[in-house]
Amino acid sequence: MILIFGGAYQGKLEYAQKNWNFREEDVFHCEDNLAIDLSKKVIYGLHHFCFACACEGADTLSVLKAYEIPLKDKIFILNDISQGVVPIDADERAWREEVGRTMLKLSKEADEVYRVFCGLGQRLK
Repeated sequence: MILIFGGAYQGKLEYAQKNWNFREEDVFHCEDNLAIDLSKKVIYGLHHFCFACACEGADTLSVLKAYEIPLKDKIFILNDISQGVVPIDADERAWREEVGRTMLKLSKEADEVYRVFCGLGQRLK
């Protein structure tokens, strides 16, 4: 498994595409709901899926593993929303915490972890 994270609009998807050479049809773009297609190689915008899980009070990684599809060959890409001011809104705080917990768990399981800033990737693991 590969985990790629960084701030919004930092070129994470472009960095991944350049380094792992996949096509657009290999990418699932997450939205703020519990729909996810784990048959795709790349799961982009996982922080949106985390938002839906947080709203439902569900653990993101548990939901992903319930699909019984191996995660080891996936590339997960998400925004790091842990920086900055803590939100006043309870749902946004829960989302921020869920993204943090998900990043922590995925990074432990991942073979490779990258932070992307200004389109430049830094391998952390």
